[in-house]
Amino acid sequence: MAHSKNRATDGKITYPPGVKEISDKISKEEMVRRLKMVVKTFMDMDQDSEEEKELYLNLALHLASDFFLKHPDKDVRLLVACCLADIFRIYAPEAPYTSPDKLKDIFMFITRQLKGLEDTKSAQFNRYFYLLENIAWVKSYNICFELEDSNEIFTQLYRTLFQVINNGHNQKVHMHMVDLMSSIVCEGDSVSQELLDTVLVNLVPAHKNLNKQAYDLAKALLKRTAQAIEPYITNFFNQVLMLGKTSVSDLSEHVFDLILELYNIDSHLLLSVLPQLEFKLKSNDNDERLQVVKLLAKMFGAKDSELASQNKPLWQCYLGRFNDIHVPVRLECVKFASHCLMNHPDLAKDLTEYLKVRSHDPEEAIRHDVIVSIVTASKKDLSLVNDHLLNFVKERTLDKRWRVRKEAMMGLAQIYKKYALQAEAGKEAAKQISWIKDKLLHIYYQNSIDDRLLVERIFAQYLVPHNLETTERMKCLYYLYATLDGNAVKALNEMWKCQNMLRHNVKDLLDLIKQPKSDSYNKAVFSKVMVITRNLPDPGKTQDFVKKLAQVLEEDEKIRKQLETLVSPSCSCKQAEVCVVSTVSLHLDSACSYRHRIHQSHSFISFFSALIKQVNKSIEGTADDEDEGVPTEQAIRAGLELLKVLSFTHPVSFHSAETFESLLGCLKMDDEKVAEAALQIFKNTGNKLEESFPHIKSVLLPVLQHKAKKGSPRQAKYAIHCIHAMFSNRDTHFAQIFEPLHKSLDTDNMEQLITPLTTLGHLAMLAPEQFAAPLKSLVANFIVKDLLMNDRIPGKKTTKLWVPDDEVSPETLAKIQGLKLMVRWLLGVKNNQSKSGNSTLRMLTAILSSDGDLTEQGKIGKPDMSRLRLAAGCAILRLSQEPCYHEIITLEQYQLCALVINDECYQVRQAFAQKLHKGLCRLRLPLEYLAVFTLCAKDPVKERRAHARQCLVKNINLRREYLKQHAAVSEKLISLLPEYVVPYAIHLLVHDPDYVKVQDIEQLKDIKEALWFVLEILMAKNENNSHAFIRKMVENIKQTKDGQCPDDPKINEKLYTVCDVAMNIVISKSTTYSLESPKDPVLPARYFTQLDKPKAANVLGAVNKPLSATGKLQTKLSRMETISNASSNSNPSSPGRSKGRLDSADVDHSENEDISMKSPSETEKPSRGRKRGAAANQDDKGQESKPKRGRKKAANTSTDDAEDQWGEDSSMAEASMETEDEQNSPPKRGRRGRPPKSAASKDETPSKGRRGRRKTAPPADEENEEEQEEEEDDEDDAGSENMEVKPKGRRGRKPRCSKNGFSWPLFGSTSCCGIYFKTPNPLDPIQLNNTKQFLF
Repeated sequence: MAHSKNRATDGKITYPPGVKEISDKISKEEMVRRLKMVVKTFMDMDQDSEEEKELYLNLALHLASDFFLKHPDKDVRLLVACCLADIFRIYAPEAPYTSPDKLKDIFMFITRQLKGLEDTKSAQFNRYFYLLENIAWVKSYNICFELEDSNEIFTQLYRTLFQVINNGHNQKVHMHMVDLMSSIVCEGDSVSQELLDTVLVNLVPAHKNLNKQAYDLAKALLKRTAQAIEPYITNFFNQVLMLGKTSVSDLSEHVFDLILELYNIDSHLLLSVLPQLEFKLKSNDNDERLQVVKLLAKMFGAKDSELASQNKPLWQCYLGRFNDIHVPVRLECVKFASHCLMNHPDLAKDLTEYLKVRSHDPEEAIRHDVIVSIVTASKKDLSLVNDHLLNFVKERTLDKRWRVRKEAMMGLAQIYKKYALQAEAGKEAAKQISWIKDKLLHIYYQNSIDDRLLVERIFAQYLVPHNLETTERMKCLYYLYATLDGNAVKALNEMWKCQNMLRHNVKDLLDLIKQPKSDSYNKAVFSKVMVITRNLPDPGKTQDFVKKLAQVLEEDEKIRKQLETLVSPSCSCKQAEVCVVSTVSLHLDSACSYRHRIHQSHSFISFFSALIKQVNKSIEGTADDEDEGVPTEQAIRAGLELLKVLSFTHPVSFHSAETFESLLGCLKMDDEKVAEAALQIFKNTGNKLEESFPHIKSVLLPVLQHKAKKGSPRQAKYAIHCIHAMFSNRDTHFAQIFEPLHKSLDTDNMEQLITPLTTLGHLAMLAPEQFAAPLKSLVANFIVKDLLMNDRIPGKKTTKLWVPDDEVSPETLAKIQGLKLMVRWLLGVKNNQSKSGNSTLRMLTAILSSDGDLTEQGKIGKPDMSRLRLAAGCAILRLSQEPCYHEIITLEQYQLCALVINDECYQVRQAFAQKLHKGLCRLRLPLEYLAVFTLCAKDPVKERRAHARQCLVKNINLRREYLKQHAAVSEKLISLLPEYVVPYAIHLLVHDPDYVKVQDIEQLKDIKEALWFVLEILMAKNENNSHAFIRKMVENIKQTKDGQCPDDPKINEKLYTVCDVAMNIVISKSTTYSLESPKDPVLPARYFTQLDKPKAANVLGAVNKPLSATGKLQTKLSRMETISNASSNSNPSSPGRSKGRLDSADVDHSENEDISMKSPSETEKPSRGRKRGAAANQDDKGQESKPKRGRKKAANTSTDDAEDQWGEDSSMAEASMETEDEQNSPPKRGRRGRPPKSAASKDETPSKGRRGRRKTAPPADEENEEEQEEEEDDEDDAGSENMEVKPKGRRGRKPRCSKNGFSWPLFGSTSCCGIYFKTPNPLDPIQLNNTKQFLF
């Protein structure tokens, strides 16, 4: 080598053979030609040819001169670079260049030539590739390690390679680049931050997207050098994350993006960095925590990530961020959940509890994204989510925010369609989510029109998709209906009913538009527009839309005809679609919802044939019922129920011989439910059967007559109604049924008596005049004398208060039907000219006062007595709905009926409350019956209290809405305005048998709780100053006397005490009570009578203790004014309907004990009710003694007198009845059935505890029709098997009817339990005409 250096110092350059001197004196082309020969020479040389190495040393030095390194021609520079690369290869490991500056110039020169790699289509690309291959293979750049400027050289090399890499390069180019760069990292002493940045910058998302090949090159380099480069990466993140030295690199702001990319490339690169992230998760900087959470969400959620299992402390720390105080952090955690659930199902258990908490997050967006995350994972694979996660979605369907509710409902609908209808995951998955259909339909019970419209949309798109083929769609509907629970079925029926009502309202609007314009025209159209608006979302906007639509319909006859076609019962789906498309041309914003609701009501019209065929298949046994998971009998029954519901909304679609023949076949089946449904369908659709299908009539009539005589009670009922609705000569058919049944009545066989009594009862209601004489004789001689007045078969000795229907004795069932027959007869007659109404009411109240044992012989079992009490109470409710009978119901009878809601039997309370609620919702029961729910405040079962409160809320809102929509009923405000329930509630509480001692603290607390039970709802909003109106009403009541017992000082003292309690509640719960009342309230004079002299007695006493405004009360009571009943029209303007759901949380309970939970002192106090205890009796001794209501009669009654009383038509008898009617008040304190709370909690509640009692179904709206009401009456018996059978609780003491109480002489002087009873010194209540005005 020393010799070579000597040769180099000589300066003589030896060129390869054939190559002349290369200098600046020759042309460029010649220089290129000569350099190519030099390149070939160096290319062929190897490291072992020492002589050639020595020979061409000067040439090597010459080629490194500035003349060549800075030559302007790129071809020359490329050839020189190739020569230099070979020189480094040949002379390795020591280069012939010793000057550091020269080495730097050479390598910088070679780096610049590598830029030629960018153009893969260049003619010189192969030479550039050779250059790259050569320096990569030889690792020529390693010579630079000892240079001071090595970092500059390496950095420039890296930048050049990352710049030139592109998708035109093959794998070899990529491999040589990686080899070249990795050798520098792996064999060098260190990696500078600048060089590291050159690599990492390609991982930043912005650069990554611009040059994917550079990202791949950096990724490959980092994988190759992971172990060597890891300390330098760790140092970089330490500087930025821990020390906060962001100036060390321009990439500091991308630190979290780099961590993610490096983790995805090789997790070993971050072994020392990940613990730092745990520290950052607890940073006080919200933005920093958010960035770390976003980073870790991607790292934990990556498909193949094992970070959660490898670094559990970091995973647990991350889960803690689900509860972060910063909303965006929690939101980011929730969004991550779906990826985690889909990619790591094993982490679902850890996520469940945190998602549960976030599903109740106060932020709407977070609750929304919880739903999105769970639904997204569910739609990918149902097995990824557990039942708890799906329950979170289920809960959010009742969220207070519409956006969250909508997302939850739509998510469940999509899951149901995918796994239940399309069965993508098999039957097990379909079974797992079978509850979804029920839950979605339950939402139709919500008050929001948006919720209801979305349920309709979901039903048409997901539950029974409209795009299915006809047969498949009807099959889907058929089995859906068969598998729904009871409440879902009611909701679905209600949905079809609402759609049908909207169709009828639009039809009415079209009919109005056709009429000539008049003064009343605009009012009628506006009223109908308002009704339609309430069926569409956003009533404010849709009102303008409907108004505009009405104008368009007046002007455009074409659109009017299309809309008439759309609402026509015979409109097919295809016709409806054409009409909808035409209506869209109106370009009205709200047209979408409007069209959908109208169109959906036609969804099944053209499919009835397919539906009936499906039912026939089940009947014939050829359907796939078992495969669908539905027993055949259940499928048939559900199919007939479905047809029955559709027969109400689309009766025209049933008018075909095929349909009626199929229904005839159902009538012949053994299943009673199937036959009942078929009869109802005939009743709803057969109005033209006699004319259009005479051959079916001839077959149907004998079947109906047979069902009326020998069928089940419900079949007999529907058979009678079918004959009444379908046949013109119904009188003849009725007579053919009535006569043989009337003559064959026999009490020896009670089981055979039930159906005839049912049939005769409905005949009495539908044709009272046709059978007037025999019916009166039937009631007097058979029903009263033979059936009700005798107890033939001793009841079973049992401690239970209720048993299932199949265990009720036939005699009791017959007696119940006898009571119903009497009531139906009166409802058919609708007058009280014969005073039969008075007699019946006395009979019913006698049953209540005797606890269901009318004869008081003790033969009837306790379950049967409960049934009879329930039947009597419901019968009085039925009669109260007719004005002629409501007028004759005395206050004592009203109070006895009200006390049924506190019966000691849970099922009696439940059924009576439901019947009461239905009558009130129809606006057929007078307003005073709404006050009956006040007595539910002390019900020992929480579910019953909740149901009573729900009924109060619905009825109050219903009446307020009715008043807003019907401005013309102002003269009936006293019977509609909800605030007028307060006087009736006060009256009931004054005469409450539990209220014995006037100023007893515990009893006053009960009074206060009962008043707050109703006032809480009435005072939820103070629209039109209703609080002041209630205050004024209570003040006026305190200026009166009790109308029932005006001369009883104790009763009047109770009245003033209850008024004081009510006033205290108003004052403590309202800040506007002291304002001026809009007008003086009108008090019902039947309940309250004028004082001789005004007096006020403030006897709040100890009851003020739990209330807060006692001092305020004394200052405000001085403002009481004299009662004013002068104007029946005085009222506060109708309070508007409260928006949204009324939560108990909206009302302040701070000054009242919790209504749901009872304190130990309350639960342990003894029962007070009809049965007075010894202490109460001692207390009564000091009170004014009251006259007895009658004398005890002999037990062996004379039945002849009873027959004479019912059958006698002489004027003397009528006069006697009139006299006795004035004396028909029952005992004031008959035995009340309210059980003590301690007994209820131990005996009435199932063993699982009081909280586990099944809740009752939400009350559903019912049509205001007598036929449906009759059907519900029969369901008191038929549907009672759905009620809970409660273990018998401890009952109170037996009333002392014959000693300290009052006995009931009936049917003359020898009857112990007849209908006509006499009461000495009757009270003559004041009658006020206005109080009789209520809607029927």
